[in-house]
Amino acid sequence: MCGRYTITLDPGDFELELGVGDFPSDFEKRYNVAPTQQVAVVRDPESRKVEWLKWGLIPYWAKDPAIGARMINARSETLAEKPSFKQSFLKRRCLILADGFFEWQKNEGKASTPYYVKLRSSKPFAFAGLWDRWHPSDDIDVVSCTIITCPPNELIAPIHDRMPVMFGKDTLWNWLQPAPVEELEKQLQPYPSELMQAYPISKMINNAQFDSPEVLRPA
Repeated sequence: MCGRYTITLDPGDFELELGVGDFPSDFEKRYNVAPTQQVAVVRDPESRKVEWLKWGLIPYWAKDPAIGARMINARSETLAEKPSFKQSFLKRRCLILADGFFEWQKNEGKASTPYYVKLRSSKPFAFAGLWDRWHPSDDIDVVSCTIITCPPNELIAPIHDRMPVMFGKDTLWNWLQPAPVEELEKQLQPYPSELMQAYPISKMINNAQFDSPEVLRPA
């Protein structure tokens, strides 16, 4: 799964490397992005504008928005089948901007060890995402998203049994283009492990209130 991540680079770094558009004027660097918070997302491949969406997908048909807290991730293998994600997979795909993420390695009889994962180049990337709009009444309108996960690559496998689907500059815009389901599913592959690095960090990351460069220091 992917339950925390970072977006610590400047907007200019994302614009230069990924070709995204304007960022929200209130953008601030984040070292510990957590579920249900607002996250930087691109939905429109034409304007490539960066918007704030709520992390934790609330399907348009939901009766209770609390469902979003349980839908921060979506498994790549079942997107075309799950009622919660099927329509978004076909019509409402998005890119969630990031430059690193966290995974927890389980230790038998001991507390899990948190790891920070990033590209060896330290460049930004995008998670494959889905979005939906929950509009139960005229005065309520919530646009939310989820991060798609896939089986791990060789780097992540010893740490966790899932990892987020990641796109670099050469692949991210394909995700927002119309395509048959079979072609979309082919894009949902583990990122090349040789282009990534991971290292253990302090358990400070476990507290979402800690949002500073300190959480990224090697343990």
